[in-house]
Amino acid sequence: MKTILLTGGAGFIAHHVVEYLLNKTDLNIVTLDRLDYSGNLNRLNEVVLAAPESERKRVRTVFHDLKAELNPQIIAAIGKVDQIVHLAAGSHVDRSIDFPMEFVLDNVVGTANILEFARKCDNLEKFIYFSTDEVFGPAPEGVKYKENDRYNSTNPYSASKAGGEELVVAYENTYKLPCYISHTMNVFGERQHPEKYIPMCIKRARDGEVVTVHSNASKTKAGSRHYIHADDVADAMWFLLNYDSSKLKADDFGGAKCHKFNIVGATEMDNLELGQFIAECQGKELNYEMVDFHSQRPGHDLRYALDGSKMKDMGWQPKPVHDRLRQTVEWTLENERWLKT
Repeated sequence: MKTILLTGGAGFIAHHVVEYLLNKTDLNIVTLDRLDYSGNLNRLNEVVLAAPESERKRVRTVFHDLKAELNPQIIAAIGKVDQIVHLAAGSHVDRSIDFPMEFVLDNVVGTANILEFARKCDNLEKFIYFSTDEVFGPAPEGVKYKENDRYNSTNPYSASKAGGEELVVAYENTYKLPCYISHTMNVFGERQHPEKYIPMCIKRARDGEVVTVHSNASKTKAGSRHYIHADDVADAMWFLLNYDSSKLKADDFGGAKCHKFNIVGATEMDNLELGQFIAECQGKELNYEMVDFHSQRPGHDLRYALDGSKMKDMGWQPKPVHDRLRQTVEWTLENERWLKT
């Protein structure tokens, strides 16, 4: 039986990937985690306990902070792996602005350390690095960035993720490590931290509180994103792990070997429309205030947008976002403990 290593296994996206792999595959799953403010073992525990008892033994957790190289004891605890999905990252934009070196250490040095482990693995099938839409910077109206468009990081978080990407590219070019890079954006779903926009909207709409909607300077247009459910991200990851890479051609005129893929939600939504839909799912009116946050603080962008046509042409598409949103609202209201800080 094959083994997959997931870094950041107790994080929001990764615990959905664990749930997906438990339900859809027979893989052994090793998660690597240091457990900080973004990691929560209760998430992981909940999805593992939901699986049949005979399946739970397929999941193991190894504790390690990727700012340090993987020593022999950690390597022995992990054991042989066939695939690696690198999800662990510092991801809070505000914190990256205040403490940029933390993000360089987590997202650049941390990526280098897991790449060093990966290149020493025997017969590794695939290494997938999860990056972000934010490496491209803000998207003007009508523009959707393709995988190999130029980067324009507007905060230390996105710059550190771009730096990690270039290390992944270098390890494929230098060591022939079989790598993919994915860009995804604004992932939501069950058990998300309540400070995030969607669970915050669910709670405030339920309680009749004001929802702050980030907008342009004139407070007439809300910021927008392509929201995507974490289960769709997990499905896209599994699709990529199993895709016949011989069907892929070099991505640009330079013959780049490391392929990049945009994992994009089905529909672009502005944050006001999103909040109103969340309130509507609860039979309520949204109480909101438009706030010009983006022009007042550096590193915050009004619109991000990715082009998902490459994955669509390969045969993968996400489920409709409104269906996924309604599912998340209903689940969260039934499991309101996840709305508590």
